[in-house]
Amino acid sequence: MKTELVISSDESPLTLHRYPRRKNETLQAFDAADEYIIEHANTWQLEAGNRVLILNDQFGALSCWACSQGYDVIQISDSVVSQQATLANLRQNQLPDITLIKSTEPLPKQFDAVIMRVPKSSKMLAWQLQQLASVTTPATRILAGDKAKAIHTSTLNQFEHWLGATTTSLAKKKARLIFSTANALPQQPTEPLSYVDVPEFSMRLANWPNVFSAKKLDIAAYLMLPQIPSSDEEKNILDLGCGNGVLALQAARNNPKAYIYAVDESHMAVASAQHNLESHDIDSQRFQCEARDCLTDFNHTDIDLVLCNPPFHQQQTITDHIAWQMFCDAKRVLTTNGALLVIGNRHLGYHTKLKRLFGNVTVVASNKKFVILKAVNAQF
Repeated sequence: MKTELVISSDESPLTLHRYPRRKNETLQAFDAADEYIIEHANTWQLEAGNRVLILNDQFGALSCWACSQGYDVIQISDSVVSQQATLANLRQNQLPDITLIKSTEPLPKQFDAVIMRVPKSSKMLAWQLQQLASVTTPATRILAGDKAKAIHTSTLNQFEHWLGATTTSLAKKKARLIFSTANALPQQPTEPLSYVDVPEFSMRLANWPNVFSAKKLDIAAYLMLPQIPSSDEEKNILDLGCGNGVLALQAARNNPKAYIYAVDESHMAVASAQHNLESHDIDSQRFQCEARDCLTDFNHTDIDLVLCNPPFHQQQTITDHIAWQMFCDAKRVLTTNGALLVIGNRHLGYHTKLKRLFGNVTVVASNKKFVILKAVNAQF
Protein backbone atom coordinates (compact mmCIF):
# COMPACT_ATOMS: atom_id res chain seq x y z
CA MET A 1 0.00 0.00 0.00
CA LYS A 2 1.35 3.42 -0.97
CA THR A 3 1.32 5.95 1.88
CA GLU A 4 3.65 8.69 0.60
CA LEU A 5 2.23 11.41 -1.64
CA VAL A 6 4.92 13.26 -3.60
CA ILE A 7 4.01 16.92 -3.90
CA SER A 8 7.10 18.22 -5.74
CA SER A 9 10.68 17.21 -6.47
CA ASP A 10 12.12 19.57 -3.87
CA GLU A 11 9.69 18.94 -1.00
CA SER A 12 9.33 16.02 1.38
CA PRO A 13 6.44 13.70 0.56
CA LEU A 14 3.30 13.65 2.71
CA THR A 15 2.54 10.50 4.68
CA LEU A 16 -1.19 9.82 4.50
CA HIS A 17 -3.48 7.16 5.96
CA ARG A 18 -7.19 6.36 5.78
CA TYR A 19 -9.34 6.83 8.84
CA PRO A 20 -9.90 5.06 11.08
CA ARG A 21 -6.40 3.66 10.66
CA ARG A 22 -6.35 -0.16 10.54
CA LYS A 23 -3.44 -2.50 11.22
CA ASN A 24 -3.56 -4.31 7.88
CA GLU A 25 -4.89 -1.51 5.69
CA THR A 26 -4.78 -2.30 1.98
CA LEU A 27 -6.41 0.89 0.68
CA GLN A 28 -4.67 4.19 -0.06
CA ALA A 29 -5.64 7.54 1.42
CA PHE A 30 -5.19 9.30 -1.94
CA ASP A 31 -5.57 8.46 -5.61
CA ALA A 32 -4.52 9.59 -9.08
CA ALA A 33 -7.10 12.39 -9.10
CA ASP A 34 -5.59 13.88 -5.93
CA GLU A 35 -2.11 13.66 -7.49
CA TYR A 36 -3.29 15.27 -10.74
CA ILE A 37 -5.05 18.10 -8.90
CA ILE A 38 -1.95 18.83 -6.81
CA GLU A 39 0.31 18.69 -9.87
CA HIS A 40 -1.76 21.39 -11.58
CA ALA A 41 -2.36 23.49 -8.44
CA ASN A 42 1.41 23.64 -7.89
CA THR A 43 1.64 25.75 -11.09
CA TRP A 44 -0.57 28.48 -9.61
CA GLN A 45 2.22 29.89 -7.44
CA LEU A 46 -0.19 31.45 -4.98
CA GLU A 47 1.27 33.44 -2.11
CA ALA A 48 1.51 32.14 1.43
CA GLY A 49 -1.59 33.21 3.33
CA ASN A 50 -3.87 33.08 0.30
CA ARG A 51 -7.24 31.54 1.17
CA VAL A 52 -7.95 28.19 -0.50
CA LEU A 53 -11.35 26.50 -0.24
CA ILE A 54 -11.31 22.69 -0.58
CA LEU A 55 -14.48 20.70 -1.10
CA ASN A 56 -15.00 16.93 -0.66
CA ASP A 57 -11.41 16.07 0.25
CA GLN A 58 -11.58 12.32 0.84
CA PHE A 59 -8.90 11.71 3.48
CA GLY A 60 -7.15 15.07 3.65
CA ALA A 61 -4.59 14.74 0.84
CA LEU A 62 -5.58 18.04 -0.80
CA SER A 63 -5.90 19.87 2.50
CA CYS A 64 -2.51 18.63 3.73
CA TRP A 65 -0.87 19.72 0.47
CA ALA A 66 -2.44 23.20 0.63
CA CYS A 67 -1.51 23.55 4.28
CA SER A 68 2.10 22.53 3.51
CA GLN A 69 2.26 25.42 1.03
CA GLY A 70 1.38 27.94 3.73
CA TYR A 71 -2.11 28.69 2.44
CA ASP A 72 -5.05 29.58 4.68
CA VAL A 73 -7.07 26.40 4.14
CA ILE A 74 -10.83 26.03 4.59
CA GLN A 75 -12.23 22.56 4.04
CA ILE A 76 -15.93 21.80 3.60
CA SER A 77 -17.07 18.20 3.79
CA ASP A 78 -20.22 16.17 4.38
CA SER A 79 -18.23 13.38 6.01
CA VAL A 80 -17.17 13.22 9.66
CA VAL A 81 -14.71 10.45 8.70
CA SER A 82 -13.11 12.66 6.03
CA GLN A 83 -12.75 15.49 8.53
CA GLN A 84 -11.23 13.19 11.16
CA ALA A 85 -8.88 11.75 8.52
CA THR A 86 -7.80 15.26 7.59
CA LEU A 87 -7.00 16.17 11.21
CA ALA A 88 -5.11 12.90 11.75
CA ASN A 89 -3.05 13.37 8.57
CA LEU A 90 -2.28 16.99 9.43
CA ARG A 91 -0.91 15.82 12.77
CA GLN A 92 0.97 12.94 11.10
CA ASN A 93 2.78 15.48 8.90
CA GLN A 94 3.25 18.04 11.69
CA LEU A 95 1.06 20.59 9.94
CA PRO A 96 -1.19 23.12 11.68
CA ASP A 97 -4.95 22.59 11.92
CA ILE A 98 -7.21 24.10 9.28
CA THR A 99 -10.76 25.45 9.30
CA LEU A 100 -13.32 22.64 8.92
CA ILE A 101 -16.87 23.49 7.84
CA LYS A 102 -19.90 21.20 7.69
CA SER A 103 -21.61 20.69 4.33
CA THR A 104 -24.83 22.14 5.75
CA GLU A 105 -23.18 25.47 6.58
CA PRO A 106 -22.86 28.47 4.23
CA LEU A 107 -19.66 28.83 2.25
CA PRO A 108 -17.25 31.53 3.37
CA LYS A 109 -16.57 34.47 1.10
CA GLN A 110 -13.39 36.10 -0.17
CA PHE A 111 -11.06 33.27 -1.06
CA ASP A 112 -8.46 33.06 -3.82
CA ALA A 113 -8.87 29.51 -5.11
CA VAL A 114 -11.30 26.59 -5.04
CA ILE A 115 -10.26 22.93 -5.25
CA MET A 116 -12.99 20.32 -5.51
CA ARG A 117 -13.24 16.56 -5.69
CA VAL A 118 -16.37 16.00 -7.78
CA PRO A 119 -18.97 14.42 -5.48
CA LYS A 120 -20.59 11.14 -6.45
CA SER A 121 -24.12 12.54 -6.16
CA SER A 122 -25.26 14.79 -9.01
CA LYS A 123 -27.64 16.53 -6.59
CA MET A 124 -24.74 17.27 -4.27
CA LEU A 125 -22.67 18.60 -7.18
CA ALA A 126 -25.51 20.91 -8.26
CA TRP A 127 -25.92 22.22 -4.70
CA GLN A 128 -22.21 22.87 -4.21
CA LEU A 129 -21.87 24.59 -7.58
CA GLN A 130 -24.84 26.81 -6.72
CA GLN A 131 -23.11 27.75 -3.48
CA LEU A 132 -19.85 28.46 -5.30
CA ALA A 133 -21.69 30.58 -7.85
CA SER A 134 -22.88 32.85 -5.04
CA VAL A 135 -19.40 33.57 -3.65
CA THR A 136 -16.90 33.33 -6.53
CA THR A 137 -15.74 35.95 -9.03
CA PRO A 138 -13.89 35.74 -12.37
CA ALA A 139 -10.65 36.20 -10.39
CA THR A 140 -11.22 33.03 -8.33
CA ARG A 141 -9.20 30.04 -9.53
CA ILE A 142 -11.52 27.02 -9.76
CA LEU A 143 -10.14 23.50 -10.18
CA ALA A 144 -12.00 20.20 -9.85
CA GLY A 145 -11.00 16.60 -10.49
CA ASP A 146 -12.01 12.98 -10.24
CA LYS A 147 -11.63 9.66 -11.96
CA ALA A 148 -12.08 10.16 -15.69
CA LYS A 149 -14.95 7.67 -15.83
CA ALA A 150 -16.85 9.74 -13.25
CA ILE A 151 -16.70 12.97 -15.28
CA HIS A 152 -19.45 12.97 -17.88
CA THR A 153 -20.79 15.55 -20.31
CA SER A 154 -23.58 16.19 -17.81
CA THR A 155 -20.92 16.94 -15.16
CA LEU A 156 -19.29 19.57 -17.35
CA ASN A 157 -22.70 20.99 -18.25
CA GLN A 158 -23.40 21.53 -14.55
CA PHE A 159 -20.16 23.48 -14.12
CA GLU A 160 -20.95 25.49 -17.24
CA HIS A 161 -24.51 26.21 -16.09
CA TRP A 162 -23.75 27.32 -12.55
CA LEU A 163 -20.28 28.87 -12.85
CA GLY A 164 -19.41 29.77 -16.42
CA ALA A 165 -16.89 28.82 -19.10
CA THR A 166 -15.62 25.29 -18.40
CA THR A 167 -12.93 23.14 -19.98
CA THR A 168 -11.40 19.80 -19.13
CA SER A 169 -7.94 18.27 -19.26
CA LEU A 170 -6.69 15.17 -20.97
CA ALA A 171 -6.96 12.03 -18.89
CA LYS A 172 -3.88 11.06 -16.88
CA LYS A 173 -3.68 7.79 -14.93
CA LYS A 174 -7.43 7.50 -15.48
CA ALA A 175 -8.05 10.88 -13.80
CA ARG A 176 -9.29 14.13 -15.31
CA LEU A 177 -9.39 17.80 -14.30
CA ILE A 178 -12.09 20.45 -14.75
CA PHE A 179 -11.32 24.18 -15.06
CA SER A 180 -14.05 26.82 -14.65
CA THR A 181 -14.23 30.60 -14.65
CA ALA A 182 -17.01 32.08 -12.54
CA ASN A 183 -19.46 34.57 -14.01
CA ALA A 184 -19.18 38.20 -12.99
CA LEU A 185 -22.70 38.20 -11.53
CA PRO A 186 -23.06 35.89 -8.50
CA GLN A 187 -26.05 33.53 -8.39
CA GLN A 188 -28.03 32.64 -5.30
CA PRO A 189 -28.46 28.95 -4.37
CA THR A 190 -31.93 27.44 -4.30
CA GLU A 191 -33.53 25.61 -1.36
CA PRO A 192 -31.34 22.57 -0.53
CA LEU A 193 -34.13 20.28 0.66
CA SER A 194 -36.07 17.92 -1.57
CA TYR A 195 -39.00 15.76 -0.44
CA VAL A 196 -40.12 12.16 -0.80
CA ASP A 197 -43.67 11.04 0.01
CA VAL A 198 -44.16 7.62 1.61
CA PRO A 199 -47.97 7.37 1.83
CA GLU A 200 -47.94 3.75 3.04
CA PHE A 201 -46.36 4.97 6.28
CA SER A 202 -47.82 8.51 6.34
CA MET A 203 -44.45 10.14 5.89
CA ARG A 204 -43.10 13.09 3.92
CA LEU A 205 -39.33 12.93 4.19
CA ALA A 206 -36.98 15.85 3.61
CA ASN A 207 -33.51 15.18 2.21
CA TRP A 208 -30.42 17.33 1.97
CA PRO A 209 -28.65 16.86 -1.40
CA ASN A 210 -26.07 14.23 -0.36
CA VAL A 211 -28.51 11.88 1.38
CA PHE A 212 -28.69 8.36 -0.04
CA SER A 213 -31.81 7.65 -2.12
CA ALA A 214 -33.02 11.25 -1.92
CA LYS A 215 -35.46 10.89 -4.85
CA LYS A 216 -37.40 7.94 -3.44
CA LEU A 217 -37.38 5.69 -0.42
CA ASP A 218 -34.99 2.82 -1.08
CA ILE A 219 -36.24 -0.77 -1.29
CA ALA A 220 -34.29 -1.86 1.79
CA ALA A 221 -36.04 0.73 3.95
CA TYR A 222 -39.44 -0.40 2.67
CA LEU A 223 -38.60 -3.95 3.71
CA MET A 224 -37.23 -2.89 7.09
CA LEU A 225 -40.04 -0.57 8.20
CA PRO A 226 -42.66 -3.26 8.96
CA GLN A 227 -40.09 -5.25 10.96
CA ILE A 228 -39.39 -2.51 13.51
CA PRO A 229 -40.83 -3.80 16.80
CA SER A 230 -43.58 -1.99 18.67
CA SER A 231 -43.48 -2.02 22.46
CA ASP A 232 -43.81 -0.04 25.65
CA GLU A 233 -40.75 -1.82 27.03
CA GLU A 234 -37.99 -0.44 24.80
CA LYS A 235 -36.16 2.37 26.59
CA ASN A 236 -33.38 3.32 24.15
CA ILE A 237 -33.31 2.70 20.39
CA LEU A 238 -30.43 3.55 18.07
CA ASP A 239 -30.63 4.04 14.29
CA LEU A 240 -27.02 3.46 13.21
CA GLY A 241 -26.30 4.88 9.74
CA CYS A 242 -29.61 6.70 9.91
CA GLY A 243 -29.68 8.42 6.52
CA ASN A 244 -32.75 10.65 6.44
CA GLY A 245 -34.02 9.11 9.68
CA VAL A 246 -36.85 7.04 8.23
CA LEU A 247 -36.15 4.07 10.52
CA ALA A 248 -35.66 6.32 13.54
CA LEU A 249 -38.99 7.97 12.81
CA GLN A 250 -40.87 4.68 12.60
CA ALA A 251 -39.13 3.42 15.74
CA ALA A 252 -40.22 6.57 17.59
CA ARG A 253 -43.81 6.06 16.45
CA ASN A 254 -43.86 2.36 17.32
CA ASN A 255 -42.22 2.82 20.72
CA PRO A 256 -43.72 5.94 22.30
CA LYS A 257 -41.78 5.56 25.56
CA ALA A 258 -38.38 5.04 23.94
CA TYR A 259 -35.57 7.56 23.53
CA ILE A 260 -34.24 7.58 19.95
CA TYR A 261 -30.62 8.09 18.85
CA ALA A 262 -29.96 8.72 15.15
CA VAL A 263 -26.30 8.51 14.10
CA ASP A 264 -24.62 8.90 10.71
CA GLU A 265 -21.22 10.01 9.43
CA SER A 266 -22.92 12.41 6.98
CA HIS A 267 -23.77 15.90 8.22
CA MET A 268 -26.54 16.13 5.64
CA ALA A 269 -28.03 12.81 6.72
CA VAL A 270 -28.10 13.94 10.35
CA ALA A 271 -29.67 17.29 9.40
CA SER A 272 -32.30 15.44 7.37
CA ALA A 273 -33.07 13.04 10.23
CA GLN A 274 -33.39 15.95 12.67
CA HIS A 275 -35.77 17.74 10.30
CA ASN A 276 -37.90 14.64 9.67
CA LEU A 277 -38.32 13.72 13.32
CA GLU A 278 -39.31 17.29 14.15
CA SER A 279 -41.67 17.68 11.18
CA HIS A 280 -43.51 14.46 12.12
CA ASP A 281 -44.21 15.77 15.62
CA ILE A 282 -41.76 13.62 17.54
CA ASP A 283 -41.07 15.43 20.82
CA SER A 284 -37.57 16.95 20.69
CA GLN A 285 -37.00 15.66 24.23
CA ARG A 286 -37.25 12.10 22.89
CA PHE A 287 -34.44 12.03 20.35
CA GLN A 288 -30.88 13.05 19.55
CA CYS A 289 -29.29 13.19 16.09
CA GLU A 290 -25.49 13.14 15.86
CA ALA A 291 -22.78 13.00 13.19
CA ARG A 292 -20.21 10.37 14.23
CA ASP A 293 -17.77 7.79 12.90
CA CYS A 294 -20.05 4.84 13.68
CA LEU A 295 -20.26 4.83 17.50
CA THR A 296 -16.78 6.15 18.29
CA ASP A 297 -16.94 7.97 21.65
CA PHE A 298 -20.62 7.02 22.04
CA ASN A 299 -20.41 6.09 25.69
CA HIS A 300 -23.56 4.06 26.26
CA THR A 301 -24.26 0.49 27.30
CA ASP A 302 -28.01 0.91 27.69
CA ILE A 303 -29.30 0.52 24.12
CA ASP A 304 -32.13 -2.02 23.83
CA LEU A 305 -32.41 -2.08 20.04
CA VAL A 306 -30.06 -1.08 17.21
CA LEU A 307 -31.42 -0.65 13.67
CA CYS A 308 -28.75 -0.76 10.98
CA ASN A 309 -28.66 -0.47 7.19
CA PRO A 310 -24.85 -0.52 6.68
CA PRO A 311 -23.09 1.06 3.70
CA PHE A 312 -20.81 -1.23 1.71
CA HIS A 313 -18.53 1.51 0.39
CA GLN A 314 -16.27 4.25 1.79
CA GLN A 315 -16.03 7.24 -0.51
CA GLN A 316 -15.81 5.48 -3.89
CA THR A 317 -14.27 2.22 -2.66
CA ILE A 318 -16.32 -0.92 -2.02
CA THR A 319 -15.48 -2.35 1.42
CA ASP A 320 -17.12 -4.28 4.25
CA HIS A 321 -15.05 -2.90 7.11
CA ILE A 322 -17.60 -0.20 7.94
CA ALA A 323 -20.33 -2.82 8.41
CA TRP A 324 -18.01 -4.82 10.68
CA GLN A 325 -17.21 -1.68 12.70
CA MET A 326 -20.94 -0.98 13.03
CA PHE A 327 -21.67 -4.52 14.23
CA CYS A 328 -18.85 -4.42 16.80
CA ASP A 329 -19.95 -0.98 18.02
CA ALA A 330 -23.56 -2.16 18.28
CA LYS A 331 -22.58 -5.14 20.42
CA ARG A 332 -20.62 -2.83 22.74
CA VAL A 333 -23.57 -0.49 23.40
CA LEU A 334 -26.37 -3.08 23.60
CA THR A 335 -27.84 -4.21 26.91
CA THR A 336 -27.84 -7.91 27.76
CA ASN A 337 -30.53 -9.43 25.52
CA GLY A 338 -30.61 -6.23 23.49
CA ALA A 339 -31.04 -6.84 19.74
CA LEU A 340 -29.37 -5.71 16.53
CA LEU A 341 -31.64 -5.63 13.47
CA VAL A 342 -29.66 -5.44 10.21
CA ILE A 343 -30.71 -5.23 6.58
CA GLY A 344 -28.38 -5.83 3.67
CA ASN A 345 -28.00 -7.29 0.21
CA ARG A 346 -28.01 -11.09 0.31
CA HIS A 347 -24.61 -11.37 -1.35
CA LEU A 348 -22.83 -9.36 1.38
CA GLY A 349 -22.80 -12.29 3.79
CA TYR A 350 -23.68 -10.38 6.97
CA HIS A 351 -25.10 -13.62 8.45
CA THR A 352 -21.58 -15.04 8.86
CA LYS A 353 -20.18 -11.85 10.43
CA LEU A 354 -23.03 -11.52 12.90
CA LYS A 355 -22.87 -15.17 13.94
CA ARG A 356 -19.13 -14.87 14.58
CA LEU A 357 -19.67 -11.78 16.72
CA PHE A 358 -22.94 -12.56 18.54
CA GLY A 359 -23.03 -16.36 18.40
CA ASN A 360 -26.62 -16.25 17.16
CA VAL A 361 -28.49 -14.85 14.19
CA THR A 362 -31.99 -15.38 12.78
CA VAL A 363 -33.63 -14.33 9.52
CA VAL A 364 -36.53 -11.97 10.20
CA ALA A 365 -37.60 -11.26 6.60
CA SER A 366 -36.19 -11.49 3.09
CA ASN A 367 -36.88 -11.07 -0.60
CA LYS A 368 -34.85 -11.87 -3.70
CA LYS A 369 -32.39 -9.02 -3.07
CA PHE A 370 -32.36 -8.22 0.66
CA VAL A 371 -32.37 -10.05 3.97
CA ILE A 372 -33.15 -8.76 7.48
CA LEU A 373 -31.15 -10.41 10.25
CA LYS A 374 -31.54 -10.26 14.01
CA ALA A 375 -28.73 -10.86 16.48
CA VAL A 376 -29.27 -10.85 20.23
CA ASN A 377 -26.60 -9.74 22.67
CA ALA A 378 -27.11 -12.78 24.87
CA GLN A 379 -25.14 -13.34 28.06
CA PHE A 380 -23.02 -16.50 27.80
